[in-house]
Amino acid sequence: MPSKAIFAAGNFWDVQNAFEKIDGVIATVVGYIGGQTENPTYLQVAKGDTGHAEAVEVIFDSGITNFDNLLNIFFSIHNPTSLNRQGPDVGTQYRSAIFYLNEDQRTAALSQIALLNTSRRYANPVVTEVTPASRFWTAEEYHQKYLQKPGETSCVYKI
Repeated sequence: MPSKAIFAAGNFWDVQNAFEKIDGVIATVVGYIGGQTENPTYLQVAKGDTGHAEAVEVIFDSGITNFDNLLNIFFSIHNPTSLNRQGPDVGTQYRSAIFYLNEDQRTAALSQIALLNTSRRYANPVVTEVTPASRFWTAEEYHQKYLQKPGETSCVYKI
């Protein structure tokens, strides 16, 4: 049965690309979530005034993979101890966040964060935001599976 999860971990192109490679992931969509602007555009979100994060909606087959596995991948593909920054991308739009869709996801996310902090896997505490999902706004088509498009191999913004 298809399930859904929403993650933000910096630039959504890299996050989408990582989740696309996972067995059991049926589809991914990049977009914006967590802010106050209705129907935001990439340029609005990139300015940092909308409150939205660049995020990826992951549709997965829970018979093949599960939310805990997706959490493990999420925490392995970015620095969850870096507040509002991933690599050269700085601002709340690049924050580390899990937008949970039900209580089970919230509990799993908080448990994983506690485990990571206790294990001292990272030198600093995990600052990943765990918040209820609000409306997910799909990003413009040219952002969808961007790194899979011919000639695109990096996260150099083209505006």
